[in-house]
Amino acid sequence: MDSRVLLAAGALACISATPGIEAAGPGPADDAVTSPPKIVIAHRGASGYLPEHTLPAYALAHGMGADFIEPDLVLTKDGHLICLHDIYLQATTNVEQLFPERARDDGRWYAADFTLEETRRLQAEERLGSRFPKGASRFAVPAFTEMIELVQGLNERTGRNVGIYPELKAPAWHREEGLPMEEALLEVLRRYGYLDEEAPIFVQSFEEGSLRRLRDLGSGLRQVFLMAEVDQYRHFLSSEGIAGIAEFADGIGPAKTMLERQPELVDWAHDAGLTVHPYTFRADQVPGRYDSHEAELDRFLFDLGVDGVFTDFPDRARAVLDR
Repeated sequence: MDSRVLLAAGALACISATPGIEAAGPGPADDAVTSPPKIVIAHRGASGYLPEHTLPAYALAHGMGADFIEPDLVLTKDGHLICLHDIYLQATTNVEQLFPERARDDGRWYAADFTLEETRRLQAEERLGSRFPKGASRFAVPAFTEMIELVQGLNERTGRNVGIYPELKAPAWHREEGLPMEEALLEVLRRYGYLDEEAPIFVQSFEEGSLRRLRDLGSGLRQVFLMAEVDQYRHFLSSEGIAGIAEFADGIGPAKTMLERQPELVDWAHDAGLTVHPYTFRADQVPGRYDSHEAELDRFLFDLGVDGVFTDFPDRARAVLDR
């Protein structure tokens, strides 16, 4: 796709009117909850094209046919959920220039030290130098409520039912800071109509305790347990370990390398009634063992049989599934 078309599609006012975009994804009777059986999850929005966790990146992902759009969530000092990959602000904003004196002793600027209004003054920036050029436009750090309203508004205008896939970032750390995330998340979700397992949403976390807490608070939403290539997750990597995850989650989100090393994890998860959504597939970071980005997607979606993929390039994954 021509880069000029991609950037034009990213404009919020143009997404719903772009010819052919609605046809790329499921229609009103074929929504994100029931089908397709394999889903495209826009990782931090269409982050391969626009700065991650910005409203234009989320809008572009919607227009590219994503079934679900992922916002990572952290809490501000005054208890508002904002869309940000890290508990730190400096990697993707200009916080160092605007608030040079607000770093903690470790030299980092924490979102939990800023109010929502202060984060609204920040400019969101591209994390990776090889992607959207810094300074080429202006982007903001959105509140979670703004992300939800964008997705729901685009759903209304296009007739689609694109879901959201929020991740709670470092919930145990937030709780230690006096900012419990689970209660804040459920309050927002209930306000916007995400009430039960039929809602177009998955809630994800790397922390078992956080997912269990959500259940204890009465959440019936679908939950996904994220797993990384670190020691703390190794005791889950057996048929018994995977089956145990079903006590507090409805799916797993493993690093894709875990499935390459242990492809039987997919069958074990399916036997336990869990969906499998590995991360992260990037067209500009294809492992050398694959001839192309599409070949890597083929391997996971069709050979290994996963149920969906987290990707920075939702249009490419959509094309693989729709061909």
